[in-house]
Amino acid sequence: MGRMTIPRTVYKGHGTANDFVLYADPDGSLQPSDGEIRFLCDRHKGLGADGLLRLVPTRFYASIPQLEAQEAERLISQGAEWFMDYYNADGSVAEMCGNGSRVISLFAKRLGYWDSTAQHTFVLGTRAGVKRLDFLGEVEGLGRNVLHVDMGPWSKGDDGRFRVSLANTPGSVRGTYVNMGNPHVVCLVDDLSGRIGGVDTELPGVEALDLSRPPIVQPPLESGQNVEFVRLESIREDERGYAYMRVNERGVGETMSCGTGLCATAVVLSSKTGVNEWYIRIRGGVVKVKVTPSSVELTGDARIIGKVEFLDDANAPSVHFR
Repeated sequence: MGRMTIPRTVYKGHGTANDFVLYADPDGSLQPSDGEIRFLCDRHKGLGADGLLRLVPTRFYASIPQLEAQEAERLISQGAEWFMDYYNADGSVAEMCGNGSRVISLFAKRLGYWDSTAQHTFVLGTRAGVKRLDFLGEVEGLGRNVLHVDMGPWSKGDDGRFRVSLANTPGSVRGTYVNMGNPHVVCLVDDLSGRIGGVDTELPGVEALDLSRPPIVQPPLESGQNVEFVRLESIREDERGYAYMRVNERGVGETMSCGTGLCATAVVLSSKTGVNEWYIRIRGGVVKVKVTPSSVELTGDARIIGKVEFLDDANAPSVHFR
């Protein structure tokens, strides 16, 4: 990208500790540059975040990277007045973010762009298609500002097709490809339930893994991928499953949570066990994921925690405020 501009006032929010810098761009004039994204997400020189969320009307598709006019018109025809323009912390464009979709929808609600009383479902445009979100409020065990999102269709590759290793951890594990609008490789490291009858891994337990560097996936995926490392903890008599997950996100590193990664994890666990409702714990909290043949439903908390006005002293050569 060339020289762009960002607003002087932005917001900070998170979904189960997957954190974002957010701003609204109602006239489509505040497209960020790579340098501006990296500045905002820098945890030492900027605000610090896993990614940037820009809330922009879908009709301004000309200012939205990797969104063609035909796709924008399709989103608008399905009711998506607003679009989630999402970027990883390194400035790269991302197709989808499940936690981000909840955070940006809560942001739209707080700014008055979504009246959840009059319009129960918020229709959000993303690069992975339309997502529909409902505000549930407080839900015991999940949080105070819980939103439910239909993440749409999923697809899964052959079980264990990929071999995944870590630069600073001996051993490897088999991984399974899942497409949630963005690419994932899900690795089952531990099974405490006994339901599966063993896992193909040489890695230590999930907590012992060093995810500070991107996992090595063989054969490599040209697009790159998020990689999830999972411990299946238990399955109750009512056929509710419980699991723990850690994730390394492409373009970011290890994050406290990853919405699409949680969905991909549930898809793989469902395939292996036949259980379709999962409560998955990540370092940032707990979410509920339900897998159906046609879609994945994600339910979890979101927070808008602050509003920041940048001062002139904060400016950097690659940042242009308006």
